[in-house]
Amino acid sequence: MAHNLQSGERLRPVDLARGHGLSTQAVRNYEAAGILPPAGRTPHGYRTYTPLHAQALRAFLALVPGHGHATATSVMRAVNEGAADEAFRLIDESHAQLLDDRQTLQAVEGALRDLSPAEMSGPGAAVGGSGAGETFIGPLARRLGIRPATLRKWEAAGLVLPRRDPQTGYRVYDEADVRDARLAHQLRRGGYLLERIAPLITQVRAAGGLEPLESALHDWRGRLSARGRAMLAGAAELEAYLRKLPTDAVP
Repeated sequence: MAHNLQSGERLRPVDLARGHGLSTQAVRNYEAAGILPPAGRTPHGYRTYTPLHAQALRAFLALVPGHGHATATSVMRAVNEGAADEAFRLIDESHAQLLDDRQTLQAVEGALRDLSPAEMSGPGAAVGGSGAGETFIGPLARRLGIRPATLRKWEAAGLVLPRRDPQTGYRVYDEADVRDARLAHQLRRGGYLLERIAPLITQVRAAGGLEPLESALHDWRGRLSARGRAMLAGAAELEAYLRKLPTDAVP
């Protein structure tokens, strides 16, 4: 819905763009996407903006680092359509995902700390004569929430090294393979490419120590902290924008 944008100050698109290091076309695109409320028009049809638009733009640009472009866009569009509850729900989802990522990182760190020398000695260390702890590609893929094709891709990249059942030819993943698949999955979620993960897992298998992963985990922690702080900055700018809106636009 269009808000009543009453202000004694009128801003040109170029004023809004220069103030935020953007092009005028980007400002127009943001308006078309619903990130900014509709602009006013001069008698000659030129767009005019107000300090409210400037605050909307600040809020959007502050939301992007913490929530991503797509979610930030949806949040601003919801607010500008008078659906603040939907905007809050989207923000809650981002915070929930950040918490999940933090818990994932903690789980990886905990799993690595708890790895025994036997588990880290090689890809077949956990295999017992009874086959305890072994699984196949389908159950393991479901356990990780990925496709079997992804596990085959990881195998080709050397991230997991399952043996083959001599009678059926099926891939058999022992406990060490499951551990490697879990580490690969979490590091992929942390933004690491397969080429970077493979040597880490190889070294963890062979070196008997966790040092190869320390740098990766440190970087991951840093990114999560930066994202959390960016969410705080985005929340502050969004709250400033909400306070400027007409009282009937925000529940």
